[in-house]
Amino acid sequence: MLDYKLLAALTAVIEQGGFERAALSLGLSQSAISQRIKLLESRLGSPVLVRVSPPQATAAGQRLLNHVQQVRLLERDLRSDLPEIDTQGGMSRLRIALNADSLATWWAEAVSGWCSAERVLLDMQVEDQDVGLRRMRNGEVAACVCATEQPVAGARSLLLGQMPYLAVASRVFIDRHFPAGVVPARLPGLPAVVFGPDDQLQHRFMQQLGLPGEFEYHLCPSSEGFVRMLSAGVGWGMVPAMQVAGELRRGELSELVPGQAQSVSLYWHYWRNGGQLLAGLTSELARKVPALLG
Repeated sequence: MLDYKLLAALTAVIEQGGFERAALSLGLSQSAISQRIKLLESRLGSPVLVRVSPPQATAAGQRLLNHVQQVRLLERDLRSDLPEIDTQGGMSRLRIALNADSLATWWAEAVSGWCSAERVLLDMQVEDQDVGLRRMRNGEVAACVCATEQPVAGARSLLLGQMPYLAVASRVFIDRHFPAGVVPARLPGLPAVVFGPDDQLQHRFMQQLGLPGEFEYHLCPSSEGFVRMLSAGVGWGMVPAMQVAGELRRGELSELVPGQAQSVSLYWHYWRNGGQLLAGLTSELARKVPALLG
């Protein structure tokens, strides 16, 4: 039989990013958290954590974290069916990984009504759409939005739709670097703006134009900051068409190469045995998101 106090300690260390914050979240001493992790490893016969900063789960730890995520969801169903055993009396919390562009555009409208009706608090972990599945594989989240179709073991994936990205820049940037009109072949020598090390949209756009995939770029890990950097003329970059519709209409940003959009497929990944709560959220997303993405 699993000791869920030990699993709670493991989960807190991963979710809180360290032993000290895990101890605070559980109302225990840091020493107590350390002892519980050691006892869990002793009973399991293998390590569950890699002691780095922040701590990372081993393969065995990831299996346990996945189990905890699913147990939490199933316990929520049980409390709904048997309210007399609900000693918490509060709202449920659901950890989800999603890309910053979805968070900045369609996500809030898609989940607002559901969160209110189901009394759910979302703990959103922002990751690039190409790597969001990593957190789910590591047992850190119950579901994720990402660009990968293949689900992890024990999970399913659902295509939500296509998000088109446009290569845009400000009028100031275009006038400075292309006074006689945009020449795509010059883009490799001009500064771009990239969301983070895993963001390959700009690279794929260059390859689509038959240009070298290497270029100089600023790193800006914020969707809102990204658009402001482009509007200020710092560089060019790929942004969701729906996020900059107003800027394009007002002439604050312009497409560099019209007709060369990059479409990113967005998939919703969720645990197969995630209970009624996760099934309800999945149904809500399947109903709303395709229309929001257009």
